[in-house]
Amino acid sequence: MQATYWITLAMCLAVGFCSAQKPQHCRSPPLYTGGMTVGTQNEQLWAVGGYAYDAITQRIHLGEVGTYNNKSFTYDALMLFQEEVLYEINHHDKTCVKKALKSDFHPMEVPKAASFVSQVVLGTSSGPGEGLLVNSWWGDMPDKSGNYMLSFTEFGCLPVSALVKTKNMGWMSVSYFNNMLGVDPNVFIPPPFCKDAKLEDGEKADFFSIFH
Repeated sequence: MQATYWITLAMCLAVGFCSAQKPQHCRSPPLYTGGMTVGTQNEQLWAVGGYAYDAITQRIHLGEVGTYNNKSFTYDALMLFQEEVLYEINHHDKTCVKKALKSDFHPMEVPKAASFVSQVVLGTSSGPGEGLLVNSWWGDMPDKSGNYMLSFTEFGCLPVSALVKTKNMGWMSVSYFNNMLGVDPNVFIPPPFCKDAKLEDGEKADFFSIFH
């Protein structure tokens, strides 16, 4: 009986179930890269790609391929929030569109106003290392335009998924995978052919507009 007790305790600790503490709001590491998929409830948009995230100097580089209104697209966006600039990069044609970036940088985190929903194991809790402990949170968008549900890992506070209610597309679903800590700073440098790009008059973009 004593051996069974210690085995059960070890497995419990491995998946984090022995803690009676309620999951805490958290913020992701400042530098990492990963992959992501994006889809919408009305099936208007589907995309898959990769991203690089830098919360220290507030930069995001996103590259994706997908379909929008049944038409294929390739998109490469470099968002430099401190400079308030968005570059839309076309490597095939070696062209670059420069726009004013009106969004504030929001770090990857569980917002303070979000409410804890549940804690689940992705995979299995039958043995050590066989499951991933994930916390889900629910909240309202700051502008009250809709709701969101976010899932982050219990250990490391890395994003797993996001559901965001949009006005035009219904629920937008984002799934994150292959996250790796650290980032190559060169991915945040615009390519040479962007050097002479002029800021387009009247063209402004925010973070969510890049998915439209």
